[in-house]
Amino acid sequence: MLDRPGAVEADPPDTGVAAHYGSLAHEQRALLAGDAVVDLSHRDVLSISGPDRLTWLHSLTTQHLEALAPGARTEVLLLSPQGRIEHVFAGIDDGETFWAHTEPGHAAALLEFLERMKFFSRVELARIDDQVVLGRVAGGDLVHDLVPRADLDVLAASDAAVAGTWAWEALRIEAGIPRVGLDTDDRTIPNEIGLLGRAVHLDKGCYRGQETVARVHTLGRPPRRLVRLLLDGSAEHLPSHGAAVELDGAVVGVVGSSARHHELGPVALAVVKRTVDPAATLTVDGVAAAQELVVDPEVGLHVRPVLGR
Repeated sequence: MLDRPGAVEADPPDTGVAAHYGSLAHEQRALLAGDAVVDLSHRDVLSISGPDRLTWLHSLTTQHLEALAPGARTEVLLLSPQGRIEHVFAGIDDGETFWAHTEPGHAAALLEFLERMKFFSRVELARIDDQVVLGRVAGGDLVHDLVPRADLDVLAASDAAVAGTWAWEALRIEAGIPRVGLDTDDRTIPNEIGLLGRAVHLDKGCYRGQETVARVHTLGRPPRRLVRLLLDGSAEHLPSHGAAVELDGAVVGVVGSSARHHELGPVALAVVKRTVDPAATLTVDGVAAAQELVVDPEVGLHVRPVLGR
């Protein structure tokens, strides 16, 4: 797709695909209208096959997968014993194989971990090169489709509308959807970044790291929280990945990803301390930033009354 007219290659971690094709606002609107797709072929794809694949994945991950219906999309986390996010992947099962995709460059470590956990389970794992990911918007949701690589070649040679990763990232940030590894660090737990109910099933059986997730969900408050920042549009630059978020001169968080939204202007996702006043104006790279909640700092207080009924 980098051969398409106007294509400009994205920076890491999205090298290999187009950041844009010359018209960022138009590309975002085309995506929202369902008229364009995004080349996400830099994402790593793997297959998990065998008769035990779903029960095996169910036992390892945060997601309820043992009765996953063919064609149903899902998102999955693998946690450390302390509940910290180690791996993430999304995918779909076709009745015989679970087709998964993960962040660029993450497949090798994920496959290594999964291979170690096979034991006597009847599963087969493989890295896949002839399937690629395309992104689109459907019903207001960001959707990943796995298609044959040949379809991407046909798309590249056609006049079909396409959008770049900058447009996709702007809509992702608007939706408050974090990218693990970009908007997180090695201490991040799912509760902090809004993944409960999305990639964490709260009513399934035991999995590694469940104790931490359950404890924070039912009894406490996440130590940090994901927030969407609406940045002062008069600044010419976007905050860089890892930029400090400050309140009254003190560092209270860090920026993950940022983009220019066609309606909201410059936006970013950041992880900040739970105790930061949600109404406070923050500063990033000298630029004022208002907060919009993605994770409620008082979420634990809302759960307790329900449990006590």
